[in-house]
Amino acid sequence: MFNRKTCLAFCAGLALLGQALLAHADLPDFTSLVEKASPAVVNISTKQNVPVRSASAQMPDLEGLPPIFREFFERSIPQAPGGRGQQREAQSLGSGFIISDDGYILTNNHVVADADEIIVRLPDRSELEAKLIGADPRTDVAVLKVEGKGLPTVKLGDSSKLKVGEWVLAIGSPFGFDHTVTSGIVSATGRNLPNDSYVPFIQTDVAINPGNSGGPLFNLGGEVVGINSQIFTRSGGFMGLSFAIPIDVAMDVAEQLRATGKVNRGWLGVVIQEVNKDLAESFGLERPAGALVAQVLDGGPAAKGGLRVGDVILSLNGKPIVMSADLPHLVGSLKPGSKAKMEVVRDGDRKTLNVAIGALPEEGEEVAASGSGPAKSSNRLGVKVTELTAEQKRNLDLQGGVVITEVMDGPAAMIGLRPGDVITHLNNQAINSASTFGKVAEQLPKNRSVSMRVLRQGRASFITFKLAE
Repeated sequence: MFNRKTCLAFCAGLALLGQALLAHADLPDFTSLVEKASPAVVNISTKQNVPVRSASAQMPDLEGLPPIFREFFERSIPQAPGGRGQQREAQSLGSGFIISDDGYILTNNHVVADADEIIVRLPDRSELEAKLIGADPRTDVAVLKVEGKGLPTVKLGDSSKLKVGEWVLAIGSPFGFDHTVTSGIVSATGRNLPNDSYVPFIQTDVAINPGNSGGPLFNLGGEVVGINSQIFTRSGGFMGLSFAIPIDVAMDVAEQLRATGKVNRGWLGVVIQEVNKDLAESFGLERPAGALVAQVLDGGPAAKGGLRVGDVILSLNGKPIVMSADLPHLVGSLKPGSKAKMEVVRDGDRKTLNVAIGALPEEGEEVAASGSGPAKSSNRLGVKVTELTAEQKRNLDLQGGVVITEVMDGPAAMIGLRPGDVITHLNNQAINSASTFGKVAEQLPKNRSVSMRVLRQGRASFITFKLAE
């Protein structure tokens, strides 16, 4: 017989079962999507001639390993002395997807970089040799071409419509296992990664591993919304953080590569930094936001458009700049020669500037960045400074500023200033002489964030500090 406790337990169990069934019913069914999309997803293998390694090294048996591991061991074994000129073949694996029925394929640049031969394997296991049409290391996008007609293609989506929390699915060849399917959700959009200034990445928790690179990321509508490109890992394997290049960015790059073989990007000609809480207070901002201009490159678009050191850029063509890293990819997406409207804060006031966007210099091109008196000291800051010589001003492209000759105990030492650092601005005022520096330093407010612009080895940045009572 059921007693009261048994009945309650039974009802609770039914409720939990019902919730589980309802939750299961809400889970997406990817089978139809995979059936339609898989034929256009390809495996990409490359061959590259690499130097022969020492035969005397303890050589593991590599033949039974997947190519991706075999290449790792080959590159790790020391090269034999006098072995120059001798080469052997190394292989690597990746993924890609067909975007046109006449054989154009998208993948990652790092999948095909430095390859001597590129082989594309289709789902029917037929293999085609691919030609590299163009590659862009800055976005890690590459376009390949195989000979064919009526090839299956993917459906392209709109990555700007992606929402955090929606389901996404990846198809690729992790560790050489063709057409592996993994799923997850969008964890974030517009994610900025170190050394990747021109891509607002899509972050997901989709399992991505070596060999997935270059493969497509699909939404539930079966549309490609990104190219799987990177993972964050401490172990070498998947740890729950994967990053995809938005398809909007990738297709803009691909179209330019197909048309001209290179990518033209907008360029502003500034060095920027993040606006933290103290800098925001120093510049009279309500909250930390925007991109602080730490340096204006001489003769660049920003200099010609009236942008100044110390300006905080809040928006570009109506799009807000929340983090400083938002600015490079917004500027990079603009066409050289186009006009950009920027809202900036200067000396506490909001201004609108119209700047003609320039063309980003090619990688490797250099861009120029924008008699000593007796040493003076400010007891409040604890530094001795001297005026820049005419030659120093010319080399640094400066109109004024002072150079630190000695750092004593005090605020300067605490914030990490060093002899040789050049101070060009203090408390939002330009420093054109040692006497100006002394006057401004003596009038610094107490218990409030104060900004200072410092050049160290030609690199400019703003720092903040507070003077106690």
